[in-house]
Amino acid sequence: MGMTITEKILAKHAGRAKVEPGELLICGVDLVLANDITAPPAIWEFEKIGQGKVFAKDKIALVLDHFAPNKDIKSAQMCKVVRDFAFAQDITHYYDVGRMGVEHALLPEIGLIAPGEVIIGGDSHTCTYGALNAFGTGVGQTDIGAAMASGSSWFKVPPTIKVELTGHLPPYVKGKDVILSLIGMIGVDGARYRSLEFSGDIAQLSADDRLTICNMAIEAGGKAGIFPFDAITEKYLSGRAARPYEPVAPDGDAAFEQTITLDLSRLEPVVACPHLPENVKPAAQLKQTKIDQVIVGSCTNGRLSDLKQAAEIVRGRKIHEGVRMIVLPATQAVYLEAMERGYIKDFIEAGAAVSTPTCGPCLGGHMGILAAGERAVSTTNRNFRGRMGHVDSEVYLSGPYVAAASAVLGRIAHPAEI
Repeated sequence: MGMTITEKILAKHAGRAKVEPGELLICGVDLVLANDITAPPAIWEFEKIGQGKVFAKDKIALVLDHFAPNKDIKSAQMCKVVRDFAFAQDITHYYDVGRMGVEHALLPEIGLIAPGEVIIGGDSHTCTYGALNAFGTGVGQTDIGAAMASGSSWFKVPPTIKVELTGHLPPYVKGKDVILSLIGMIGVDGARYRSLEFSGDIAQLSADDRLTICNMAIEAGGKAGIFPFDAITEKYLSGRAARPYEPVAPDGDAAFEQTITLDLSRLEPVVACPHLPENVKPAAQLKQTKIDQVIVGSCTNGRLSDLKQAAEIVRGRKIHEGVRMIVLPATQAVYLEAMERGYIKDFIEAGAAVSTPTCGPCLGGHMGILAAGERAVSTTNRNFRGRMGHVDSEVYLSGPYVAAASAVLGRIAHPAEI
């Protein structure tokens, strides 16, 4: 019996010819990632080991994105721990204010992710990198600290669920609608400790769509989400990939635990209602839901194509007087390109606020905290109770088209209404 993409990547990094689901492995890692929340405790664990130097200064990425620019003294001290460590260890890939971006948008953008690689991160949305045919997964801070010393980590080989995509995307339906629709089908535990391997009619999905889809594999409980390598992957990596890479394809007789078919032609713009990403409903059915805030940004939907979609909706219009719209370009490069293309002008003229890149509001950190009773439509990836502020606030997850249309009308809206 053959192997899936995930199994083949893990087998190679463990020095094995073949692995099977459930096996425990020690694998070499190609990149270790941590941010301003997870890096400090990982650094303290690394220091307990007493090794002195990290295993490879160019295979560690430290990104200050969650509470940076710092919102208070505690966050400033956390960032200082990372900053001091990065300079002491001469970490090659260290990104601070002015040069950083939301980590899962930044690392693919600058070519630090390549097909066939194993990336671990101190952030659950490290699964984003499966969009580029890599195995990416989130791990605990102790594992990050140990990996910074050893260059390896342990894995339990996950079973793989094959997601067969068929049909063609209707207007206004993008990657966020695809993954929310899938999570609505299988639930937030439908892929628990599984790898979601996407196949079928994927040529219509852009690299940005795939990054969004894999980003939210964890919201179905997935250990990883992963796409096969194709011409779209190759085009995205052209001029970006910093090192040679080896794409990985599944064997023809690979053993999948389950196959799920998702007919894309039947999808429509959707919204995940409070307080779980599985509470998915068509946006058109939620027109009576008034809102107070809209967020466009995050590692899920803060890329240039996301800002383009939102700008198309608000251009020449005004944000509803009862709504605060906050736009967060995911990286400095996205911000600059959005400015040059006129998207930032569109947002500001419509009455939106534009921020420096940060994860801030997504995790209820800063830059858009909700009060009791307030509702937000957000392009972020989680809507757990209290995620974006007060426990009695509500977060509705959507793609940029629905978010922008909702900002204009002051209620959840289908983009075709604009």
